Amino acid sequence: MVQSHYPLFPLPTILVPHGKMSLQIFEQRYLNLIKQCLRESTTFGLIQLQKGSELMRDGRRSPPIVAPRGTVAAIVDWDQLSNGLLGVTIQGQQTFLANALSVAEDGLVVCEAEFEPVLESVPMQSVWDGLAEVLASLETHPHVESLQLQVDYQDAWQVGYHLLQLLPLEESLKLELLSPTSIEHLMSTLDQVLTELSGD
Repeated sequence: MVQSHYPLFPLPTILVPHGKMSLQIFEQRYLNLIKQCLRESTTFGLIQLQKGSELMRDGRRSPPIVAPRGTVAAIVDWDQLSNGLLGVTIQGQQTFLANALSVAEDGLVVCEAEFEPVLESVPMQSVWDGLAEVLASLETHPHVESLQLQVDYQDAWQVGYHLLQLLPLEESLKLELLSPTSIEHLMSTLDQVLTELSGD
């Protein structure tokens, strides 16, 4: 499915399918976007900012350079923060290809979004039990607890992508794994990364 004028939220970081992320919203254009999404139960695309600024300066209308692929972001929680800013928690859904970027009148970067298929559940295998154990351990961290992940540990995609979202990895690797060749590729890459992080 293709949708024109799909709103984008360019950030240096990556949101992956199933992954959760907290954002602080302060720019008026994004406040308007969040309000619209809440009012109409719609989504926006979180996409990696690769070059240029997402802030509009001196009336510049050209969009920044972003990654070719982003992730549909659904708002799952919101709150007024102690600093007065609007805080939202978003969760990744399916990925999309961002084509024909432009800047709308309200300053939002929009694109022609080509939505990719929603990932179908894949049963966990015993060889991936170690990855599930690492994720379960991460869930006890106070920051992660606040995200209320609700992981289906029987679905390998959920285990793999939640882990990918939480681990301190290079954003370039996360971007690469937004479109893995298979669940086996995702899980084997995560296993290799964890081995390197542990120094084994």
